[in-house]
Amino acid sequence: MTFLLDGDQLRTFVAIAETGSFTRAADVVHKTQSAVSMQMKRLEERVGRPIFARDGRASRLTEDGERLLDYARRIVKLNLEAMASFTDAALSGHVCLGVPDDYADRYLPEIMARFSRTHPSVELTVICEPSSDLTERIKAGTLDLAIITYTADSGRQAQVIRRERLLWVASARHSAHNETPVPLALGRPTCQWRDAAITALAMYGRHHRLLYSSPNAGAVSAAVLAGLAVSVFPESALRPGMRVLGTAEGYPPLPPCDIGLLRNRHAPSPLADALAQHIIQGLDNITEADAAE
Repeated sequence: MTFLLDGDQLRTFVAIAETGSFTRAADVVHKTQSAVSMQMKRLEERVGRPIFARDGRASRLTEDGERLLDYARRIVKLNLEAMASFTDAALSGHVCLGVPDDYADRYLPEIMARFSRTHPSVELTVICEPSSDLTERIKAGTLDLAIITYTADSGRQAQVIRRERLLWVASARHSAHNETPVPLALGRPTCQWRDAAITALAMYGRHHRLLYSSPNAGAVSAAVLAGLAVSVFPESALRPGMRVLGTAEGYPPLPPCDIGLLRNRHAPSPLADALAQHIIQGLDNITEADAAE
């Protein structure tokens, strides 16, 4: 006989995986720690394999636990979508989203249009700041959701919702990319893409100099489009007038760019859940060809 997985147990399991702790997960799902422990015992009995391995005070997933996590997230997501289809019309209030300006131009129009159509009574506030600042806002509880560039420091709190190529770009009408040393326009010192670009050029043995630095993607794009410098952008941030550079022009491959979604675990709400689903679906619907337009 085939047994079905319990949705509430899977939701708790996902919370443990994302917080790294039974105790913190209990706060997220509004249960006692003993209830969370009992749920996970029953879930392990249901799948017939251990899904947690103790690592000090932390709760580390086994290989089977990692495999189950992917299914659990999809089942929980589908459950939320199904319920939202019956409750969306009744939602009203205010929700606050953070997004770096690197992604705002490409992603926000689609997300805002979809959300506004299904939630006309909801006030949406958008804050554009670098990923590191948005992460701190989420920790402080001043944002409901944040789209960020995922890094190892993001930990299990962030859900990776999209992966894109990180690309070298220059002006299509100028030749700054042929200069030695290469003039660069990059983000602020804490920017992951800045580190990736400088590290790749150093390992490739190509001399470079930092000509422009700004936390604002528009300012960096302006330096590129003016033909003053070379930069790096994810494919969704490419703009008309830019050309992509590769090994043929002497530019080494770059690591991919992972885009993550952070949620305010201190104050979850149906509105934030509904917006999260629109964000995930919106980014899923963007193809590589769309992103490069």
